[in-house]
Amino acid sequence: MAADLSQIVKAYDVRGVVPDQWDESLAELFGAAFAQVTGAGAIVVGHDMRPSSPGLSRAFARGASARGVDVTEIGLCSTDQLYYASGAFGLPGAMFTASHNPAKYNGIKLCRAGATPVGQDTGLAEIRELVEQWLDSGAPQPAQTPGTITQGDTLEDYAAYLRSLVDLTSIRTLKVVVDAGNGMGGHTVPTVFAGLPIDLVPMYFELDGTFPNHEANPLDPANIVDLQKRVREERADIGIAFDGDADRCFVVDGQGDPVSPSAITALVAARELGKHGGKGTVIHNLITSWSVPEVVREHGGTPVRTRVGHSFIKAEMARTGAIFGGEHSAHYYFKEFWNADTGMLAALHVLAALGGQDGPLSRLVAAYDRYVGSGEINSTVEDQKGRLAAVKAAYQGAGGVELDELDGLTVSSADWWFNVRPSNTEPLLRLNAEAKDEAAMTKIRDEVLAIIRG
Repeated sequence: MAADLSQIVKAYDVRGVVPDQWDESLAELFGAAFAQVTGAGAIVVGHDMRPSSPGLSRAFARGASARGVDVTEIGLCSTDQLYYASGAFGLPGAMFTASHNPAKYNGIKLCRAGATPVGQDTGLAEIRELVEQWLDSGAPQPAQTPGTITQGDTLEDYAAYLRSLVDLTSIRTLKVVVDAGNGMGGHTVPTVFAGLPIDLVPMYFELDGTFPNHEANPLDPANIVDLQKRVREERADIGIAFDGDADRCFVVDGQGDPVSPSAITALVAARELGKHGGKGTVIHNLITSWSVPEVVREHGGTPVRTRVGHSFIKAEMARTGAIFGGEHSAHYYFKEFWNADTGMLAALHVLAALGGQDGPLSRLVAAYDRYVGSGEINSTVEDQKGRLAAVKAAYQGAGGVELDELDGLTVSSADWWFNVRPSNTEPLLRLNAEAKDEAAMTKIRDEVLAIIRG
């Protein structure tokens, strides 16, 4: 096929519409290129429940094996289950998923051995160059001795490993509603939760890559309405929603109210620091709540602030030896999980904390949710640089404020902060604001939006 790789090779992964933008023939070339760039003798490959995933995954495996690489196919899995396999086996990995994107999309998340991410600066650009070269000149010559393709199953081992990291055996019995969104949480949750003191109420556990009930993106409030309703109906202790590839989790309390991912980050950070004797570095990106670095310091840890994006979090975790990292997008990263993100492990920490005391989740997380946030607000703008410059000009030199440009523009005062940063892929500016009270947050939010949209 005539493919424009600039449209599907993103900063951190491959993602596009199937078969319009890419297909199995292209997946085979990506497999060959991945084999060449990693130089690995063996790799592991998994896929989600999308209709196109098995064929794309098998084509990738064929491409890699033709270059002499032994491939272990672990079949249906969550993204963090693929990271587990990469870490446990010490092999590079490829996960076929488009996460929360609509059904017509698919993609590949790639990692080196030990779940080390592959992005534009760490191999993805070279993979793209090779695929483009082969599209022009024809497929590469196969190796004299092709690799093998064998099947493996890691679900039980993945579940056992997660349970070894968080002890839930002595918690009180919890009634837990889980909305898998017809994604891979429906595959992993029953095995991970098996034998635990959990009364599980499953929602949309049927694997269906057409997402018949709602998009598998729990950060959109519209997609957790069913979960909120069911939690209240069941009088459950907690509700948990996973995205399509189940690497992110979102939490609602017993009243069905959403719990901020920043509060979850702070709660898990406190638990991880407790496990490490009150010592350790915790990574957070610059749009997480002020609560996160405060809680980290209160529990003896060292907070480190990064840009938004998993490649920056993972790189900083590796550089600092951090024990944990969290993003406001509900990605949670653990040193004990090869610095990779796993929503399931974060969920187990929340369940352990909730079940280890008698109060409701709302009371438990109140200690970690101290400020009022706007959530992320997107504005379509023609001139991203010009609008960003206008925001900077409005606050530069103002008394009592500090500006930094680590990622877009962050402006902070004693009572509030906001960050404005451009989208890498769309003509958008993204605003996040937080303040000590609702009135101050509303004021600064509206003030900045007026400049952005002016």
